[in-house]
Amino acid sequence: MAFKKRALLPPLIILIAIALVVLLMSLRPQIPMRSMERPAVLVEVQEAQPENINMIVAGQGNVQPKHTTNLVAQVSGQIVEISPNFQNGGFFNEGDVLLRIDPQDYEVALQSAKANLAQAKAALAEESARAQVAREEWESLELGEIPALGLREPQVASAVAAMQSAEAAVAKAQRDLDRTVIRAPFAGLLSNKNVDLGQFINVSSQIGQLMGTETAEIRVPLSDRDLAFLNLPSTEQTDNFPRVQLRSEVAGVTHTWQGNLVRSEGVLDSNSRVIYGVVEVKDPYNRNGDTHPEILRFGRFVALDIEGLFVENVFRIPRYALTADGNVWLVDEDRRLQRQHVEVLRAEENAVVINEGLKAGDQVVLTQLANALPSMKVRLPGDPLPQQMERKPDENSKDAVGDEDADQTANTNKE
Repeated sequence: MAFKKRALLPPLIILIAIALVVLLMSLRPQIPMRSMERPAVLVEVQEAQPENINMIVAGQGNVQPKHTTNLVAQVSGQIVEISPNFQNGGFFNEGDVLLRIDPQDYEVALQSAKANLAQAKAALAEESARAQVAREEWESLELGEIPALGLREPQVASAVAAMQSAEAAVAKAQRDLDRTVIRAPFAGLLSNKNVDLGQFINVSSQIGQLMGTETAEIRVPLSDRDLAFLNLPSTEQTDNFPRVQLRSEVAGVTHTWQGNLVRSEGVLDSNSRVIYGVVEVKDPYNRNGDTHPEILRFGRFVALDIEGLFVENVFRIPRYALTADGNVWLVDEDRRLQRQHVEVLRAEENAVVINEGLKAGDQVVLTQLANALPSMKVRLPGDPLPQQMERKPDENSKDAVGDEDADQTANTNKE
């Protein structure tokens, strides 16, 4: 009997311990558990606002002079004088002396031509006097009509022709003498120097190349799509040319210049199928004052923004806001996504211009969403996070026990 009692003692102890544990758990105060609702995706939006804008057509090209000429000698001789600026990069105004050719032979030729002219004039005067005497004698004889030979008309005509020939010779000799002084035909800079002091040059010898500095030109390739947004000037147009802004980096700093699209070349390039527009910039080297903040040198590569057509009530949004299928995502008043198809009037480098599909006040999503779906819940900057919800834990929940142990540990640490 005593053995049976001892055998029942361990199970009885275990049962009592289990009962005590259950009792303690039932007496533990209920701890609220927090459950967080998963927040909606945060997106950045741009409010659509209608604009009235001038379309901008981008282009690029090299700066070149409007006028370029190769200076050629019209007389031969030795160069006896050159201008101090007659060197590569030297500037000249219209009419400035570039160099002089030895004029002595041409001065002698001019004097000889003038002497011949004086002889021809004297011969003409003599023949005219003889003709007058012949006329008076014939009239005194009253023999009727005077014949041409009697009035020495052939001799007078020959003397007149000789005088005219002598005058032409004087003009040619004077012109040759004037050509010994070579002047700049327009304001510009010397880009190539081919002769120097003391050198003998012949007729048609190239002296150098002069680039005009009054106006610079840039040839800009324009596609058919570009032409759709431009008002190309006509050949009769003399003002109100489209404005053009030029940009280029000079010594690490980006500078801008102002010009105008003045004409097109009128012929499509057979290789690239583009037409070239011509942009002019006045006084690129600032020779007439501070026309530009920086000198625009010939040969510089520039980017251009050409003022195009004026359009009204369009929307400009970043290019990345447009999806691959030509749609945008909008956020409605309930903070849900809505897909919207739009019509793109023009795609620019970093933006697109929309003329249909948007209205003022639309919230256009700018954030790139990998798995966007219509009616998907989103959150905008400034929206509050979802409120924390409280619920009673399950009596048999292990989390509840863990929370109680954590609270007890925290209270113990505070004590």
